[in-house]
Amino acid sequence: MNIDQLEPHTFSKLLGVVSDVSLIINGQGVVEDVSTGQDMMASLGCQAWIGRRWTDTVTVESKQKIRDLLQVQADTPSLLWRHVNHPTPSGGEAAIQYVTVNIKGNKLLAVGRNMERLAELQRRLVETQQSVERDYLRLRHIEARYRVLFETSPEAVMMVDAHSFRLLEVNVGAQALFKDAGKRLVGRDFRECFEAGNQGEVQALLRTALATGRIEMCSASVFGSASVMTVSATVFRQEGGAQFLVRLTPQESSAALGLESDTSAVLSQAMAHFPDGWLLTDTSGTVKSVNEEGMALLGLTAASQVIGQPLERWLVRGAVDWGVLSTSLKQQLTVRNFATEVTTLSGMTLPVEISAVYLAKPEPLYAVFVRDMDRRMQGTSLAAQALPNPFLELSQLVGRRPIKDIVGDTVDTIERMCIEAALELTHNNRASAAEMLGLSRQSLYVKLRRFGILSDNDPDSSAL
Repeated sequence: MNIDQLEPHTFSKLLGVVSDVSLIINGQGVVEDVSTGQDMMASLGCQAWIGRRWTDTVTVESKQKIRDLLQVQADTPSLLWRHVNHPTPSGGEAAIQYVTVNIKGNKLLAVGRNMERLAELQRRLVETQQSVERDYLRLRHIEARYRVLFETSPEAVMMVDAHSFRLLEVNVGAQALFKDAGKRLVGRDFRECFEAGNQGEVQALLRTALATGRIEMCSASVFGSASVMTVSATVFRQEGGAQFLVRLTPQESSAALGLESDTSAVLSQAMAHFPDGWLLTDTSGTVKSVNEEGMALLGLTAASQVIGQPLERWLVRGAVDWGVLSTSLKQQLTVRNFATEVTTLSGMTLPVEISAVYLAKPEPLYAVFVRDMDRRMQGTSLAAQALPNPFLELSQLVGRRPIKDIVGDTVDTIERMCIEAALELTHNNRASAAEMLGLSRQSLYVKLRRFGILSDNDPDSSAL
């Protein structure tokens, strides 16, 4: 097609306004004029193309496309756009789409459109597609793990539609419970799996779980069986709407359950009114429960002041005492008559004696009994006054031995008694004993050797 109304140079300037780049090419394929419509195209160094062959301004793979563009005929019915790449001064490549038309003077007008925006959109599309594929693969892995867990669970697990109460999926445990190896449970009304007298209770359970969003539980008898099951249901949502995850676990016999319930109630009441302080903690030392005497011992007015806090906060030696207690409980399962001090809420310090036991079920816990030693001392004060003064004999040595020797022997005796007491409290755990006494482990071993408590054949003597 011919465009003869405008001069080539004028027409190139006009096209530069509405296109990204326009070139005037003479009959020998040499660029005579360049006009750009945006700053980015100017950054390609297009003005340096003037006087050069158009084929020399593109990359190797684009040269044949330029030759095709130079062969445009005047009677071409439609425009032929070709995608070529120009090398940039920065070492990269710029993608431009060209079309050529004949103009007067036996010249060609090449109009180019920048394809970088389209290329950027294509790159984003590829990145998005790759991200979707990664997410899809991750979901496939999650689904595979869910499927393995669902099928291998020994409990009866079922998926129930929240609107129709129809069973959507059941695992092997549910098929064994309902004696349905042929998977005929799927599509059945979940309520029909229970005795008629329990169906209303099961329906109320599902509605409550749907309304609250929490795990709800009830007891129900399986249809055609005398076994009583604990039914727990929780709701979750998928694309198809709300669904229930239902688990069925067998209950113990009512007699055993009643006996256990009565025993638990008696023990709970006994611990609540126990004459000594009693606390229940987890293995990290966080207090789970406390009785009235324990609150009185710590000067508390409400259990909430101690529940959820670490027990070591109330011990004078803090982490040191708790480390000894925890280590002994993990190794020996029990601790007896552990002497220490506690700090009350008002800041007072009380000497106490702690006994504790490790409980493995229903979860690992420590039951800690705290006895107020001030009361015990007050009760035995009269008897203590009748006892002979253990240091009375020291006064008899005055005049016979220098005071330096008397004090030195007394210090050694007290130091030996303290070390023996620490070893007894820690069940001969020398690392814990050194921490309790405020000594390094090496210093403790030196003193043990000096007092004859550690022999040369002791395995720990190599620590010296």
